[in-house]
Amino acid sequence: KGEFVTIIGPSGSGKSTLLHILGGVDVPTKGSVVINQTDISNLDETALAIFRRRQIGLIYQFYNLIPILTVQENLTLPLLLDGRKPDEKQISTLVKRLGLENRLDHLPNQLSGGQQRVSIGRALVNNPALMLADEPTGNLDSENSKEMISLLRQFNKDFNQTVIIITHDEKIANSADRVITIEDGKITGDEVRIG
Repeated sequence: KGEFVTIIGPSGSGKSTLLHILGGVDVPTKGSVVINQTDISNLDETALAIFRRRQIGLIYQFYNLIPILTVQENLTLPLLLDGRKPDEKQISTLVKRLGLENRLDHLPNQLSGGQQRVSIGRALVNNPALMLADEPTGNLDSENSKEMISLLRQFNKDFNQTVIIITHDEKIANSADRVITIEDGKITGDEVRIG
């Protein structure tokens, strides 16, 4: 809990598959996946969907924002899908930390580089225990890439959230608390870094 982890390895090594299994998107063929004392591999579809919505934040490389929804609507969508009313104070704090105060009425295609912050916000709105990011900086320039990792690191520290990032970026990998290397579907390295 609370680790900032990167998963590295060559293309086709199983990194995304592992991330999808951890996120409950794919089901393991054997073994179990335990998150916050819950074995998600034994949950039925409904219970798994609820668990994912409440405990897991997913950030994809291409953000998967709903293009016809505003920033505000994209941010609060996970809460609304869960039948909960957004906590205005929490949303306001999140929006401020993400620097989106003046963008709430914009559509995703009007953000010019801010889509990754909306994606992070949507993944964080439920204050999940686990944040999973699949190549989140893959299509960003170096400045936006640095900003995204900085935001994830900030939330990791402030809320003790576990963050797991798949990356090919050596700088991101080397900045992690723990680096897991995967080759041919197997973990070939697990290095904990202190300091």
